Amino acid sequence: MDKPTVRDRLAQAALDLFNERGYEQATVDDIAERAGLSRATFFRHYRSKEDVIFPDHDSLLGQVRDRLRSSSHGTALAAVSDAVRLVLLHYLDEGDLARRRYALTSKVPALRDREIVSVARYQRLFREFITAWMAGRAEYTALQAELMAAAVVSVHNHVLRRWLRGESPDPVREVDQALNQVISLFTPRAADGDAAGATVVAFRTSQPLDTLIPAIQTLLETGP
Repeated sequence: MDKPTVRDRLAQAALDLFNERGYEQATVDDIAERAGLSRATFFRHYRSKEDVIFPDHDSLLGQVRDRLRSSSHGTALAAVSDAVRLVLLHYLDEGDLARRRYALTSKVPALRDREIVSVARYQRLFREFITAWMAGRAEYTALQAELMAAAVVSVHNHVLRRWLRGESPDPVREVDQALNQVISLFTPRAADGDAAGATVVAFRTSQPLDTLIPAIQTLLETGP
């Protein structure tokens, strides 16, 4: 087993103390002492004890932004799905540490407020990207961009919280399926009487191809 990093040692010590004494009562000095490190070492890794709970949001936001910016107009929807999956996989990789943070955040109002602010930052990033993608399309409005961004973030949060509570055995597949629903809601369909043809939006999914093909064929044959 890999030796815990200094950052991980501090996080574990902080979470242990928050559970034992309460978030407000545990100090930075207490955390450093429990981890067997100095106060200066703590501040080399975290700006405050609050940052121990939300340590990676700036980095994750940067990764999401980079993924969205790397897309073309034709791959925008796939980029949205990839960006959501990227954030989800980060928490899945944290495992028990993510669950401990979730349990603590659920109990401390100040941390819940910080979480709300973080969610708003993700939603704004998706809204700005979707707005740019929709630019010049008469069938889209600013409200639709706002609604789609909110739906995308809600999908992630819903699936992540189900996994954190032990209710989702396959969160990656679940988030893919939910994002498919969101994309179908916001992808315009041809009106009756329009010229024959079909528009297919491609995105990644964990579903096997032999399951998807019959479903796509049915949609193309029956229409909306």
